[in-house]
Amino acid sequence: MTPPHPEVAEVTIGELAERSGVPASALRFYERQGLIHSRRTTGNQRRYTRATLRQVAFIRASHHLGIPLSVIGKVLALLPPGEVPGQEFWARASDCWTEDINSRIARLERMRDRFSECIGCGCLSFPQCALVNPNDELGKEGSGPRRLFDN
Repeated sequence: MTPPHPEVAEVTIGELAERSGVPASALRFYERQGLIHSRRTTGNQRRYTRATLRQVAFIRASHHLGIPLSVIGKVLALLPPGEVPGQEFWARASDCWTEDINSRIARLERMRDRFSECIGCGCLSFPQCALVNPNDELGKEGSGPRRLFDN
């Protein structure tokens, strides 16, 4: 497919899907979630501004990093209508969730380190394990993998 002419202000959902690499079904989902917006033609067809292509790229890149769509939506809401996410916007967005990403990294590192202790034992029986959970002390805190998910 040939790219839209530079003077064309809007693209169809098919053109947006092809250019962004995002299925039309996902684009419709993004729209239902309020992440992107379209206008409807008299024939009820969606038309997106060309700026939506950059917004979709931002959504995909952010979601790939594990940022929930609800958080992405809050950040996109800071973008003035019709404005294309540029380098400054990406930097501000990154600042919004750097603390969350660092927190998730720290939690994953703790899980990796604690899970390795259990693998080292090999019994995988926390109630009976004298090394990881003597006398099932963790059982008093409730069910589940307490050492993996605390903090």
